[in-house]
Amino acid sequence: MQSAGKIALAAALLASTSAFAQDMETDGEQPLATAAREAQQALRQTFTNLRFEDFGPAPVKGPLYQANAGGRMLYFAPESGHLLFAAVYDRNGVNVTALAQDAGARKRLKSIDPASALAIGPVDAPQVIEFTDPECPYCQALDRYWSTKAAEGKHVRRLIFFVSGVHAQAAAKAEHILCAEDRAAAYEAIYSGNTPRTLIKCADGARDVAVHGETVRRLGVSGTPTLFLGEKMISGFQQAEIEAWLEEQSTKIKPSP
Repeated sequence: MQSAGKIALAAALLASTSAFAQDMETDGEQPLATAAREAQQALRQTFTNLRFEDFGPAPVKGPLYQANAGGRMLYFAPESGHLLFAAVYDRNGVNVTALAQDAGARKRLKSIDPASALAIGPVDAPQVIEFTDPECPYCQALDRYWSTKAAEGKHVRRLIFFVSGVHAQAAAKAEHILCAEDRAAAYEAIYSGNTPRTLIKCADGARDVAVHGETVRRLGVSGTPTLFLGEKMISGFQQAEIEAWLEEQSTKIKPSP
């Protein structure tokens, strides 16, 4: 379990006992109050695989509220003004934060117009919706990864939207790709570092960049690369998760008789 998840769990358990400080003795070793001891015991009994130390009152007070910020779940405690970026697990070890994040992703997917994307890859291959930045090194690494998978026979159909509000030349490079006669070839050239001295400009390309920007804003995408694999959203180049998804897709393909 990640440390962020432990923080969220402890916060959730301790939030309802925010009066710990008032109950604690003011001299000596300041032992945990009864409520704190009960919370510590509950933590040990509920999450038996969790090892922890220095158990004590968290700064978070009052109820916690959950919100989706650009596809990432966060937790807010208005009473103490704390914001938590963490993963919350239930007593069965289920990451309920991830479940809520995926539910939000499924909802936002409905606002995507596939026709406005740059499509690369076989039409009948598993579909990936990809938000990318031509100047993002992790996006370039992801493109090399897709090329490696294609060479292995694991093709995907990439529906690509450009995020152009971060790096200075991102919008110009995206417009160049979208204006090119062979857009897939222009994409591969840019992402492999072969940027021409003069970037192509055109009205249609500028319009498409603006459409992509509106899609990015509507979905709240803030980082690149961001992927939608089916109904699951992945932030960053998370190779292990992508590999697991590809393996899952391969099991769905029936071999030819």
